[in-house]
Amino acid sequence: MIKNEFYHGEHYKYLKFLIPEGCRILDLGSGLGRLLDELKPTRGVGVDISENMVDLARAAYPDLEFFAGNIEDPEIFNNIEGTFDYIILSNTVGYLEDIAELFESLHKFCDRDTRIVIGHYSWLWEPTLWLAEAFGLRMPRPKVNWLSPNALKELLKLTDFDPIKTEWRQLLPRRMFGLGTLLNRYVASLPGIRRACLQNYLVARSSRRQGLEEPSATVVIPAKNEAGNIEPAITRMPDFCADLEIIFVEGGSGDDTAAEIERVIGAYPQYDIKFLKQESRGKWPAVKQGFDAARGDILMILDADLTMPPEDLPKFYRALVDGKGEFINGSRMVYPQEVEAMRTLNRWANSTFSLLFTWLLNQRFTDTLCGTKVITKANFRKIEKYCGEFEEYDPFGDFYLIFGAQKQNLKIIEVPIRYKARQYGETQISRFAHGWQLLRMVVFAFRRLKAF
Repeated sequence: MIKNEFYHGEHYKYLKFLIPEGCRILDLGSGLGRLLDELKPTRGVGVDISENMVDLARAAYPDLEFFAGNIEDPEIFNNIEGTFDYIILSNTVGYLEDIAELFESLHKFCDRDTRIVIGHYSWLWEPTLWLAEAFGLRMPRPKVNWLSPNALKELLKLTDFDPIKTEWRQLLPRRMFGLGTLLNRYVASLPGIRRACLQNYLVARSSRRQGLEEPSATVVIPAKNEAGNIEPAITRMPDFCADLEIIFVEGGSGDDTAAEIERVIGAYPQYDIKFLKQESRGKWPAVKQGFDAARGDILMILDADLTMPPEDLPKFYRALVDGKGEFINGSRMVYPQEVEAMRTLNRWANSTFSLLFTWLLNQRFTDTLCGTKVITKANFRKIEKYCGEFEEYDPFGDFYLIFGAQKQNLKIIEVPIRYKARQYGETQISRFAHGWQLLRMVVFAFRRLKAF
């Protein structure tokens, strides 16, 4: 029986949160193969230095591949073909002679979407774990490298890996009559406390495999009562993509928005403009309907009020195409805003949500509610497949897309824009009703992203 089953169960649970089922997984330091089996890969390959453990793993999980050898010996990797969706180093880096050299050898198994997942013990726990071994509460281990997350990030960058996500888990790695479960779910992730957790996690991607070859793009423009902004949305649209599609999704306007869209389509035949009648209410259903109809490789949202200038869309496109990020979020809170562009109450609410998101996602956010967000169609489909539970709480789709991108371990970056005052029409946002819905979304996200 494994010592401290509670700790291992919590560790496996978080890795299963990070890694969806049905992936190609390479587990370096696979031990008895239990973790690899629990992740339910379509192809699972494990490598461990202990031949006895590898023999036991092969017998227990015949549908998985296991190799015996030292992962710091380049020869062991000659037996493994192909690339993987996830490469796991679960409490392995502490035992390596040359961590950077191993990281360098992993690029051969990486494609654009591969994620490296590193789990390691916090250096703060070194005395505690030594005492646990002394009293027989933990299996004896050789001396390890006690590295901080920042030290590991620097090693990753040194070897051309791009850190994406950091997380701290397990404030109390013992059940203790339910106290461990309670603390780990609701207390361990709090600022000022999480650094004391036993288990640290890092997710990274290969920076040698990023970038796209001038993909096509679709700009989705949800429009309701925006007749005066339809033509400017087209005339101000830069020619930033060789194959650009524009989709207006009209949401039952009280003015002549629909007629104006049809007129503009006829007046500008040089553009590939499409017109969809919205099938349900709300901004996010309009955006999703446009995404579903889009033929572009890259999906872009542009609010029809044009407070985010269409002239800035090339910045978002290049950030994604050049591999700077995989989910590009606009930020209106960096540059000065035009007078009356954002009311004081909205600004306060946005700042509050940004602080909450910075904590929830362990990444600095300055603006969560900017309407312009950009993602590849392939990554959007992954969010749809694995993160649909977030959708019902979000009327605008901003939180759904951000939480989904984080859950899928996408590289998220912000592009600052100069936020402009609306020139036509009135806002569709109900500050208090929609604000309450978004607050409920934050609580729901805490339960799904932290307290599980």
